[in-house]
Amino acid sequence: MDPQTSTENIPVTTRLLVATHNRGKMREYAALLADLPIEVTWLDAEGIALEVDETGATFAENAILKARAYAALSGLLTWADDSGLEVDALEGRPGVYSARYGGPGLSDDARYRALLAELAGVPDAARTARFHCVVAIARPDGKLFTTDGTVEGTILHEARGSNGFGYDPVFFVPEYAASMAELSAEVKNRISHRARAAANARTILAQWLAPDAAG
Repeated sequence: MDPQTSTENIPVTTRLLVATHNRGKMREYAALLADLPIEVTWLDAEGIALEVDETGATFAENAILKARAYAALSGLLTWADDSGLEVDALEGRPGVYSARYGGPGLSDDARYRALLAELAGVPDAARTARFHCVVAIARPDGKLFTTDGTVEGTILHEARGSNGFGYDPVFFVPEYAASMAELSAEVKNRISHRARAAANARTILAQWLAPDAAG
């Protein structure tokens, strides 16, 4: 957790900016936060077109960059994440470059097909991977905390399922004997890397929102 973490003297807010233009990610977070007494908004709804350069070398660095930048710009408590796929046979790639893997402008389908091509011939036992997510929540004054979450799995040889987005169709979750894209939204929102990172973040948010909830 970031050393600047503190719940003391933090002004309660009823609005939370989720720093994404990705509708799939926004839907997931809206569902995960639905039972909190907070209004969730996102970049497009606020008319924010700024793209923060993700120059960090880690998921945490990129999440912090985005959370602080959008909090300062919007004046809102801001939730940002950075997440991606780490494949052991590729020494952790694509990692922080997951959204840019294979080159600029590619669709989700094109990216996971590029991944499958790079893993052609790699046996099942060596196709271990994980989704990793870091959530950073920042105040406009720059104070923040971070949490993280992972989900372990393997990379399939071909896509399966039509739910989710990104690399979900090729990421196999052994305990459910299904790809991430074959899971229901309810299950995914419970076990995904974002869900696990968000669970810790929700705890802090609930503490911040308690005065409003009680009042």
